[in-house]
Amino acid sequence: MTNSESITDSVLDIEKIRKDFPILQTKVYGKPLIYLDNAATTQKPQAVLDALHNYYTQYNSNVHRGVHFLSQQATEAYEVARRKVAGYINARHEHEIIFTKGTTSSINLVAASFGKKFLKAGDEVLISAMEHHSNIVPWQLICEEKGAILKVIPINERGELKMERFDELLTDKVKIVAVTYVSNSLGTVNPVHEIIQKAHAVNIPVLIDGAQAIQHIPIDIQELDADFLTFSGHKLYGPTGVGILYGKEKWLNEMPPYEGGGDMIKNVTFAKTTYNELPFKFEAGTPNISGGIALGAAIDYIQHIGIPAIQQAEEEVVAYAYDRLAALPSLRFIGDAKHRSGAISFLVGDIHPFDLGEILDKQSIAVRTGHHCTQPVMDFFHIPGTVRASFAFYNTKAEVDALMDGIEKAKRMLE
Repeated sequence: MTNSESITDSVLDIEKIRKDFPILQTKVYGKPLIYLDNAATTQKPQAVLDALHNYYTQYNSNVHRGVHFLSQQATEAYEVARRKVAGYINARHEHEIIFTKGTTSSINLVAASFGKKFLKAGDEVLISAMEHHSNIVPWQLICEEKGAILKVIPINERGELKMERFDELLTDKVKIVAVTYVSNSLGTVNPVHEIIQKAHAVNIPVLIDGAQAIQHIPIDIQELDADFLTFSGHKLYGPTGVGILYGKEKWLNEMPPYEGGGDMIKNVTFAKTTYNELPFKFEAGTPNISGGIALGAAIDYIQHIGIPAIQQAEEEVVAYAYDRLAALPSLRFIGDAKHRSGAISFLVGDIHPFDLGEILDKQSIAVRTGHHCTQPVMDFFHIPGTVRASFAFYNTKAEVDALMDGIEKAKRMLE
């Protein structure tokens, strides 16, 4: 990607797409918003906002237990959304799709429930050194409870997994591997196909944290063959507070319920409770009904555009941003993996990332600064945090140029 290539080279009409997102038409400090914090949360198209509004104004009701018209309508819309999620990742069965609060909730569910059933003292759980805290702490909790051991696949200076160490760590003591598909702080795309194949060769299940992949990369879960996949609706242009756990039927059937209450029961007496069938076994209580329905609307929107086209457009703008940033002599990339997606983390000279972020903010440029919930990564690189620019398919090369202008202004002010 050269600097002379224009935005019209994209496979998508980005300017037309941007009109679908009302917030992108707003101004910050009197200037048009430049939103480069998509790894934290994506903005929402009008179709998603309409789905939320329509639910609450036309058929707001609880699901699954009501016989009246509104409840039946809400239940049908909610279960249609489940089918849309299943289709989006090509799950074999709809009941392998569990609605949760988000990626964190999904990982906690697996760690607690799988761990309760399958972990014992001396067993090992294998994660990577670039995991989000949400894929570290739940495993620490269950390992502490069960007397199991948490092992970590190390990374190199480029922010890539040391796969030779993975081979060494993959022993018969390991009961589950849990790794991120795409690093939220480094942008590294991990070799998840290889990880899954090697783990399965010795009958070890694999959980993939797909929070930073689901919006950027086509995922066919049957082809990928992961045992568990987690992601959040709000990373996928949907609302906050709703997420997905995909689990292979055989594992979900063997795992005990995570929470107790309405919907996850079949029959309750004071002597004994029998549990509901999948997926309801893991969906206690009133769910985020509007969120699930709106997530279905987000998937409709994405599939209308096409995830391959989205991926191509994003790769173009990320490549352009990388080339522009690399030309800045005082800029240091934190993580420089050969395969990356979505996010670019960097530092500029001796400027503290918070200071740079604040100056960019005053120019209406939204980036993320800090440790990005990956403190072990920051410790590895001996830094307090980074500036992270993260991209969606509605971002433009003109916005990248504005980011560069903002960085140059910060350099003049702070260096």
